[in-house]
Amino acid sequence: MSKTEKTILITGGSGLIGKYLTQELQANSYRVRWLVRRPTNGPVEMFRWSTDENYIDPKAFEGTHCIIHLAGENVGAARWTNKRKKAILDSRVKTSELLIQHIKASGARIETFIAASAVGIYGGNTSEALKSESSENGKDFLAVVTHEWEKSLVPVHELVNRMITYRIGVVLSKKGGALIKLALPVKFFVGSPLGTGKQMISWIHLEDLVRMFLFAVENENLSGTFNAVAPAPVSNAALTKALAKNLKRPLLLPNVPAFVLRLVLGELSEMVLFGSKVSCEKILKAGFEFRYPDVESALDSPA
Repeated sequence: MSKTEKTILITGGSGLIGKYLTQELQANSYRVRWLVRRPTNGPVEMFRWSTDENYIDPKAFEGTHCIIHLAGENVGAARWTNKRKKAILDSRVKTSELLIQHIKASGARIETFIAASAVGIYGGNTSEALKSESSENGKDFLAVVTHEWEKSLVPVHELVNRMITYRIGVVLSKKGGALIKLALPVKFFVGSPLGTGKQMISWIHLEDLVRMFLFAVENENLSGTFNAVAPAPVSNAALTKALAKNLKRPLLLPNVPAFVLRLVLGELSEMVLFGSKVSCEKILKAGFEFRYPDVESALDSPA
């Protein structure tokens, strides 16, 4: 079957990853459609879904060969109140359960299901231990959320020919996301490492991540769980220094103390005070090649 005859259904298509993935798929002659809460006229065909109403437009699955599931609340958008924590978990687990229920009901023959997950499953620590896909899960909030997220998708294996799960690291791009937030204080001469600065950041450039999803679509022998991170994780301090060098700004201030971040961000401070060193060896062995293997090349990228 040619690419032009293949249709890919994306959840979370309007997010940073989804938008650029859509463009890449269309550039490679795939038909793309989105599941959205409120369909509008846009770059792709859109179909409504709602976890509150337990509803997905059944037409969304007609002729769909691949589903890419990216939906989920932004974990860093606001303080982690109990209400916010529930929204973060529900936006992942309930959307997954809804998809599974309606794939079954539709009787659709989906060839491939590609799920987003996160390296947060390994938990936050400052050790040098390298995490692989077989490493133990962490115990903190993000680790629990990610474990439940992946657990909710286990029934997908019985519904499709193959399933790929990508545990995504911090996505770097000048088009949005974490890099914009990290770069802003550096631009205004108030950038500095956070906490000890030793916490590891396992990252991936947006372009490589989008290419990795395309790699999964096109490689019919690929299945299983893979870490979607670049080969060279860096410490918070090293990334801050690389940003300052790239932006031609000095780092004048001392590290931001951990207690200050906890006062300002609450439990959300875990996202910036902890991290993990994650291996991409498995996806490399599968044949994927990175365009941005180190943080310097990623920061020099125009994208």
